[in-house]
Amino acid sequence: MATTIDSCNAVQATKKKHLGIPEAIFVEDVESFMKQPGNDTADAVLRKLDEQYQKYKYMELNLAQKKQRLKSQIPQIKQTLEILRHMQKKKETTDPMETHFLLADNVYCKASVPPTDKVCLWLGANVMLEYDIDEAQSLLEKNLATASRNLDSLEEDLDFLRDQFTTTEVSLESGEKSVIQCLK
Repeated sequence: MATTIDSCNAVQATKKKHLGIPEAIFVEDVESFMKQPGNDTADAVLRKLDEQYQKYKYMELNLAQKKQRLKSQIPQIKQTLEILRHMQKKKETTDPMETHFLLADNVYCKASVPPTDKVCLWLGANVMLEYDIDEAQSLLEKNLATASRNLDSLEEDLDFLRDQFTTTEVSLESGEKSVIQCLK
């Protein structure tokens, strides 16, 4: 009984993980599948499967874009954390920190930054806020953890989506073969 409960929990956990992606139906027996309600004609069933396939393609495109955004965001967060750690070390000294900062693409400016315990972070949507270095560091560490966790989840969703692609493609192929056999 414990095994049954554990397997049910595992199945529910998997469904919750990929909640936004509908699970593809694997058509094992075409004849019994065609007898189900709503599967009136082979063309209608093939149209539904093709529509589902196109939805998966659209979802894959969106997930791939999110993945690219996260993959570019994570190194930026790490770089900013490194800068904050360096500033943390320098804030105890009286010597200014010499640095170059980006003005525009491939245009840098030399700057002398006095020791400080405040930094400004771009939050997005043209919003910048001032933080203590410690607060900024904890915020960025939290953002890094969230972005990494989201990237892992996205990878799992893409793997699940690829499985749904394969299942739908197999169902489409078996459905098309059945239609061809019926026409002969």
